[in-house]
Amino acid sequence: MVIITGTTPQAMTSQGIDLELGFSQVVQGLGIRPDIAHLLWLPLPMLLVLVAALIGVLVTVWLERKVSAAAQQRIGPEYAGALGVLQPLADGLKLLVKEDVIPKRADGLLFTLGPVLVLIPVILSWLIIPFGQNLLISNVGIGIFLWIALSSIQPIGLLMSGYASNNKYSLLGGLRAAAQSISYEIPLALAVLAVVMMSNSLSTVDIVQQQNGFGLLSWNVWRQPIGFLIFWICALAECERLPFDLPEAEEELVAGYQTEYAGMKFALFYLGSYINLVLSSLLVSVLYLGGWGFPIPVEWLAGWLNQSVDTPLVQVITGSVGIVMTVMKTYLLVFLAILLRWTTPRVRIDQLLDLGWKFLLPISLANLLITASLKLAFPLAFGG
Repeated sequence: MVIITGTTPQAMTSQGIDLELGFSQVVQGLGIRPDIAHLLWLPLPMLLVLVAALIGVLVTVWLERKVSAAAQQRIGPEYAGALGVLQPLADGLKLLVKEDVIPKRADGLLFTLGPVLVLIPVILSWLIIPFGQNLLISNVGIGIFLWIALSSIQPIGLLMSGYASNNKYSLLGGLRAAAQSISYEIPLALAVLAVVMMSNSLSTVDIVQQQNGFGLLSWNVWRQPIGFLIFWICALAECERLPFDLPEAEEELVAGYQTEYAGMKFALFYLGSYINLVLSSLLVSVLYLGGWGFPIPVEWLAGWLNQSVDTPLVQVITGSVGIVMTVMKTYLLVFLAILLRWTTPRVRIDQLLDLGWKFLLPISLANLLITASLKLAFPLAFGG
C-alpha cells in the first residue's frame, strides 16, 4: 500500500519506507532506465487497491451472511469451504457465467456505462485511504475533497442505469437514488468540513496525525460526537443500506434501477455497494476514530521498551499495529451496518427526504458553526 516519495536515504529515514524508491532501485539494478522503471511502477498501486477492495468485499459478503444468519437463528453458509468462506467466490463465479441480457428497447451504451460509473469512482476513492503514516497510495493535499467529488459521480451511474433500462420501476429507482444522494451528500460534506476545520487540512494523513497526540482521548469522536453520528447516517444512506435502501426497495420497485440487469453488470452494482460500505467505514475510522492510531500513543510504548521511535523495530511494529487497528475499526463499523440491516425497518421515501433536509442539514450546519466557535474559543483543544 504505499508511497511517500523520497530521493535520498535521509528522506527515507525521516519519512519511513518508500516502496516506489525500493522498487525503482531493484528494477534499475537489472539495467532498466529510471523513466521506464517509473512506468512499470504506475499500475502496481492501482492493482494493489483493486485487490484490497475485492478482498474487503469478499470478507464483508461472508460476514453479512453469517451475521444475518445469527440474527435470524440460522446456521448460514457452511459447506462452501470452512464455515462457508468460499460462498462469496461461488456467488461471483455464478454471476460471471450467467447470460448478459440487454432489454430490446434499452439504450445499450448507457445501459452498459451505468454499472461502470457506479464502480470506478468508488475504487478510485481508495487511493486516499491511509493504513499508516506512509501506507497509502497517494497523499494528496485535498484527499477529502477528492473523495467527496468522486462520490458525487455514483448517482449519475444509477440514474443512467434506471433511464436506459426502458422500465418505469427502474427509472423510479434511479430517480430515488439521485434524490437520496443529493439529500445526504450535503450534511455529510458539512460534517466532514467540521473535521477539516479542526485539522486545518484536507489530507487524510494530516487528519489522522492530528488525532494521535494523546491516544484514545484525542480521537475526533469525542470532539465531534454529533458530526460522527451525522456522517455515519449519511454514509449508510450513500451506500443504500437499510433502513435507507429506497432505490432498490423490492416491495415497491422490484429491485429498482437494477431490475433489468443480469450477469456481471448486475454483479458490478453489488460490488460497488459493498466496496463503498467498506470505504465509508474506513473513512469513519480515519476521520473520527484515529485511523491507524493505537489507543496508547506509540511514543509511550517506545519509552516503556527503552527504544527510540525511529528505530527499525519500532517502525515495523508501528506499521503492523497501524494496519491491524485500521482494519479492526473498519470491520467493527461494517459489523454495525450489517446488524442495522437485519434489525431496522425500511423508512418511507418521504421520511427519508425529511430526515435529510429538515433534520440532518440544519443540525450539520449548527455543528459546523459550533465547531468554528469552539475553535476560536479553545484553539488548543479544537485545532486553532
